[in-house]
Amino acid sequence: MAFIDDLAFVELLLVMAAAVLTYVGIVGWWNLRKNDAKALRSTLKGAAAPLGIVGSVAFVLGMAGELAWPFPASYHMAGYNIFFFDAIMLFSMVLIAYAVAVFAQLRFQYVGIFALVAGAAVAFYGWVGYTANPQFTKDPFETLLLYVGFGVAGVAAFPVSVIVDYYLGAVDASKSIWGATVGSRTSARSAMGARGVATIPGADGDASETKESVPVLSRVPYYVQLLVLAFPFFMALAGIAALLLFGSTLPGHLGSGPGGAP
Repeated sequence: MAFIDDLAFVELLLVMAAAVLTYVGIVGWWNLRKNDAKALRSTLKGAAAPLGIVGSVAFVLGMAGELAWPFPASYHMAGYNIFFFDAIMLFSMVLIAYAVAVFAQLRFQYVGIFALVAGAAVAFYGWVGYTANPQFTKDPFETLLLYVGFGVAGVAAFPVSVIVDYYLGAVDASKSIWGATVGSRTSARSAMGARGVATIPGADGDASETKESVPVLSRVPYYVQLLVLAFPFFMALAGIAALLLFGSTLPGHLGSGPGGAP
């Protein structure tokens, strides 16, 4: 099988995934802060399709790179496929697992454990590659930022997945959330059953008072918010690093136009 150097395209896939994940992390944090479970589910589901597509494409390209890397060990470049494409494979599998968990309505914390292990491994790959001699890339710092950003974001994904599972599970079970209590309010219903804004005293039988229990939700603890926001923060750093690498890789791959092609 022939090898085609598609590193620039892989870096662009990383930028796309990082952009979606950063956006989902910020919007998901806002949904949690507002205690809006319906919006949170919609946010998570909306991200599943693009991330699943990016993960599938990255998986195919990563597998091709693993199997078709052309440099023999005598060139002292055999480790390139390990350094680059191992990380791509791990990242793509996490994205695919997330998409499957959303559509199959599975618990997110198991995907979070997957991301935790993969993230720690990717960060270690990045450090080993940064300290290698000779180095694997002409942009060692940006590459280190890329690997550490995605790696730490993967580690941060685990507590976020546990928080999301806890929150959505509590909402489904009508349990108190973030130390909240359940109170009651009085509302007025007309003869047609429409809910009024407030109790209507002295009505002539055209409205009846009802009491209903509603959750009185307290503010999401700050440490929970920080844990959630850590994920998009590191993902944004990784996306910026991937964008910088894409900007430096693509011109070299395309050359200087038809006249500069080898």
